[in-house]
Amino acid sequence: MKRITAIIRPERLDLVREALQQAEIGRVTVSRCTGHGRADADTEIYRGKEVTPDLIAKTRLEIFVSEPFVEAAVNAIMGAARTGEIGDGKIAVSP
Repeated sequence: MKRITAIIRPERLDLVREALQQAEIGRVTVSRCTGHGRADADTEIYRGKEVTPDLIAKTRLEIFVSEPFVEAAVNAIMGAARTGEIGDGKIAVSP
């Protein structure tokens, strides 16, 4: 049994879920998280002042799969979540 943890862009969640279902992986835990990496946060206007948030909203997926499904799950996540830009996220596989 392996645990796959992925941090992705929130707007890519539906695409990733569909890709996982096509790979016959139906059980996934999804949670909201924030973090800071190399991606730049968008500047926003708050009460008339321009502010840049320190933390960026992301989505965290946790999936527990048996050994034969690890490669299929990782490929499904990468294929659906990758945009080719900084801030696409990370994937970690743990025993």
